Amino acid sequence: MNDFEEPSPGRRKRRVEQTPLQRALGLLVRREHSRKELGRKLKARGIEAEAVDAAVARLADEGWQNDARFAEMLVRNRANGGYGPLHIRAELGTHGLDSAQIEAAMATFEGDWVENARDLVCRRFGENGPQELPQRRRAADLLARRGFDGSCIRSATRYDPED
Repeated sequence: MNDFEEPSPGRRKRRVEQTPLQRALGLLVRREHSRKELGRKLKARGIEAEAVDAAVARLADEGWQNDARFAEMLVRNRANGGYGPLHIRAELGTHGLDSAQIEAAMATFEGDWVENARDLVCRRFGENGPQELPQRRRAADLLARRGFDGSCIRSATRYDPED
């Protein structure tokens, strides 16, 4: 078979082995990753730790991987998904970000956490929110599981739509 012939249906093209840098870049073009997450995924694919560290460092130096950009994206996505600041901070911590990076990312959030909590409660319990005590308790449990603090929970579960 020469270069111009199509492979026969029974034949598969040989897969070209990618370098650690190419594999890391392939992950980053799909979505943002933290340094820690990118390294973990590459190591899970059987790439040696030294090659992983070199590839991740090079991508970070060239601007392809950026923990600050990743953190801002995660804050925005989780807040839009109905999660509160406590949950988001904890998740950022699992990605290997230090407290200064976490606080900088949280500061980029332009919304109102109480309003996010109220929106979530209204989606779950109707436009008027929880009216009876058992509903308010369920709403408070939901918000606590989603990572909202006590003051947000109180404000969202005692919400009067005419305020």
